[in-house]
Amino acid sequence: MNLVKEYNNKFMFFHYITGVAMKVHNKYRPGLIESAYEAALKYLLELDGHKVERQALLPLYWDDVIIDKNFRMDLVIDGNIIAELKSVKYVNNDHRKQLKNYMNLTHMPYGMLINFGADRLYSEWYRRDEDGEIVRVTLM
Repeated sequence: MNLVKEYNNKFMFFHYITGVAMKVHNKYRPGLIESAYEAALKYLLELDGHKVERQALLPLYWDDVIIDKNFRMDLVIDGNIIAELKSVKYVNNDHRKQLKNYMNLTHMPYGMLINFGADRLYSEWYRRDEDGEIVRVTLM
């Protein structure tokens, strides 16, 4: 098999989730609050048989002790993909840092940043590489 095709096939789930998000964006358009897109995306993914946890609790630890701070991840899909959703005009580096921090705290292998707030749906994809570093996925 062609190495480029093999690499691209490895990340087809990102295409699929982005496609479902595009359905939500096309139906509701920009202008709603983030939680509306979140609920619709969760519903459609579950219709296709995926396990989706909405507003998944992420406690903060200091060594082995849970400290008095929790985060909430917008969607966790099939137990290994964090989908951080936004409804803003532009995605910025603070949004990227938030997703990467969630990936670091959970050690999940994949993350997506999806913005419903612009005229066109925007999506970025991330993976954890062999060294544990989080890198952006670009298809070839």
